[in-house]
Amino acid sequence: MEYSYKTRGTCSQYINFELNDGIVSKVQFLGGCNGNLKGIGALVEGMKAEDVIARVEGIRCGMKATSCPDQLAQALKEALGA
Repeated sequence: MEYSYKTRGTCSQYINFELNDGIVSKVQFLGGCNGNLKGIGALVEGMKAEDVIARVEGIRCGMKATSCPDQLAQALKEALGA
């Protein structure tokens, strides 16, 4: 199933991704640090959503309370209904 998540507190504005049987795929960040965010998408491709959440939730960007990886965790939690 395809999802789009409006990020909060980051340079990226949206995260689009697919979640099928709990497996993450086709992660695409809109806005933000293009190369780094493509790297995050490639690294989480094929992972279980719960494993991605466990690894990236709570990561901060500088003095911000969140980051693009943390926002991905929030998006996945929302998609899972957690």
